[in-house]
Order: sequence, then structure tokens, then C-alpha cells
Amino acid sequence: MRGTMTRRALTVLRAASLATACGMAALTFPTVATISWAQGATTGPAAASTLRADHRDWDAVLRRHVRDGRVDYDGVARDSAFARYLAWLPTVAVDALDEDERLAYWINAYNAWTVQLIVSSGERETIRNLHKTLGVFRLKGPWSVPLVKAAGKTWTLDEVEHRILRTQFREPRIHFAIVPAARGAAPLRSEAYLGATLDEQLNEQARVFLADTTRNRYNGRVLWLSPVILQYRSDFGANNVELGKYFAPFFPAARDVLEKGRFPLGATSFDWRLNGPVDPARTKASGKAM
Repeated sequence: MRGTMTRRALTVLRAASLATACGMAALTFPTVATISWAQGATTGPAAASTLRADHRDWDAVLRRHVRDGRVDYDGVARDSAFARYLAWLPTVAVDALDEDERLAYWINAYNAWTVQLIVSSGERETIRNLHKTLGVFRLKGPWSVPLVKAAGKTWTLDEVEHRILRTQFREPRIHFAIVPAARGAAPLRSEAYLGATLDEQLNEQARVFLADTTRNRYNGRVLWLSPVILQYRSDFGANNVELGKYFAPFFPAARDVLEKGRFPLGATSFDWRLNGPVDPARTKASGKAM
């Protein structure tokens, strides 16, 4: 990946332990490789680097039913392309893809199966109604249920996040891309992630999320960050200096202070309400956007 903030340019020291894994074994079932070749590519081993996973169905679903990060779950439930995409995900031979394609695949898989969790449950208030949670820390809730059918196995959302995304890729920007169906998280994009454009997409997600002052801001003394970041602080840096250098480009007015690591940290609140569509009647009554 290219750009100002590539994985290869980041020095990320891992936490002593990742979030508690659910401990449930992945269930295997037969898999068929259904990976599309990039247009104009030749076939055979020499063209392996041109393999592209086909996320067109998911892309179409997102473009039809996601606006400004808000999801029309009822519309998704009626969309046949969504069912096709979920059925396609477990058939992909992910190991045949290059790194960016694999990362895009797993981000899409996490988000699609989270949407399916909401669609299948009928929940329209908060994902926390499905199981118990404590603050932003996930206990034995929906994140520990084997439901993600991908790459020939069945995974939990926690396994996808911690065993695959965080461990295999060591890419901090995943926290701005995977969405736990909550308004406090980064917004769900209205398009699928693609290996060819992944770096640009992740950079944009980071800019949008960090520019939201209700979630992240520097007030002249304290760097206030979302629990999305602070829960996985070690993914962004091992200490305040590394953390400050990572976030300094997003807070140019405080760049010198942040790069020196001379700042206390504060946590903003996290909104667990479902990232469903805006209610026009409530928006008109309040005179404010939701």
C-alpha cells in the first residue's frame, strides 16, 4: 500500500495481550475458489499478483442502502445482492490474494456479517441489546458468536478482528474501517473496500473520523480520543510520543506538542445507538441532524 500512512511505514508495538478471544473453534466446510482476475490479466502462476476478489454485490448494497454512515437495515434485508454476497464470502481462496486484497476482504467480511447480525435479529435500537457488554469492552456478546462465514470457515467477529485483522496485518487504520453497528464508531462507507484503492480509502476513513470533534479533539491541553482508539491504544503507539506522532498530522495546530508526547489523554463518550437511518420526523422536530 502507498500513501503517507502505509502499514510498512508504521512502527507498531503490540499490547501484551489482545482482547480476550472467545475460544470457540472455527468450523470448516468445503470451499471453492471464486476469485476474479483483474481485467486484462493473464492466467496462471505468473499472474498471481493480479488476483482480485469480486466485491461488486457488497458494493451495490452499500451504495443503495448506506447514506453518511447510516444504514437502512430493512432495505438491506430485502436486497438479494446481500444474500449473494454472504453466500460468496466463504468460497474465496483468500490465501491466493495479495496483502491489500486480503485486508480489504476481511474488512468487508467483518462489516457485512455485522450488518447481517442486525438484519437477522430484527434489532433496531442497539447491538448491545443482543447480549451483555460493559462500556466499550465486549463480554460474551454478539462478538463471540460463530457467525462469520468466510474463507472456508466460520469465525466470530472477535476472531476476525483480533486473530486476523490486528495480528496478521498490524494496520491501525482498521479501527476506522470496521463498524460494530454503532453511531459512535467510524461511519460505514457507501462502497466496498478494494485492494486497489485500500490505502486511499483507509486514509479517508481516518481523516473523517478524527475530524469529528465530538469523538476526537485537542483542547489546548488534553488530547481527547474516542474509546475506539484508546481501547486499542497500543496499535497506534507504545507510548505517548509514538501515539502523538501518529495523530499529529490530524491535529496540525497541536502538531509540535503532540510529536513531543507532552499531553494527557482523555476519553470521549461512545454512542452505542444503532447506526440506522435518520428518522425524518425526529430530525425536523429537533431542528438538528441526527
